[in-house]
Amino acid sequence: MDSSDFPRLVYLVILLTAVVGWLIAENRNSLGKTVRSLLAWGMIFIGVMAGYGLWGDIRKDIAPQQSVLEDGAGISVPRSADGHFHLTLQVNGIPVEFLVDTGATDMVLTRKDAVRVGLNPDTMPFLGRARTANGVVETAYGSVESVALGPFRFRDVDVAVNGGDMSGSLLGMSFLSRFGRLEISGNQLLLEP
Repeated sequence: MDSSDFPRLVYLVILLTAVVGWLIAENRNSLGKTVRSLLAWGMIFIGVMAGYGLWGDIRKDIAPQQSVLEDGAGISVPRSADGHFHLTLQVNGIPVEFLVDTGATDMVLTRKDAVRVGLNPDTMPFLGRARTANGVVETAYGSVESVALGPFRFRDVDVAVNGGDMSGSLLGMSFLSRFGRLEISGNQLLLEP
């Protein structure tokens, strides 16, 4: 706990004391029932806090993530709850989440992700056109210094920046074809060199 947390803790203790005091004063005729209610709410609160504290440990079971195969032989990606495959790549050292899209030609960044990885969409010429599910959008082309996926590192990778609204960046075939093997089997996507 650092020094800025102590005043918050004091405030919360005072607030809790005031609330508990008010509850006892209001319910002094049925104090046993009030105590039982307070204990029940206290247990609910403790349960929520325990669940929040354990989330990091159980998240891997509930929402599995990409993993590197033994000896770095490839990347295994589980299908997410939305039915798609999602990969997190380090683009210029910044983690960017991509939706794997085998129907997309390019590695396409949203404007927001492009800025995060060091590109400036405001200075890029949006001369390209791409057909998407939302219609035709303008695209600008550039490159990023590095892209890493687990143990696999790539230099000077071409990217497209989408000029339209897009909920997330797309990982298309220009990047996926860098792997010797791309296989979707059941609920797993496998990428191998």
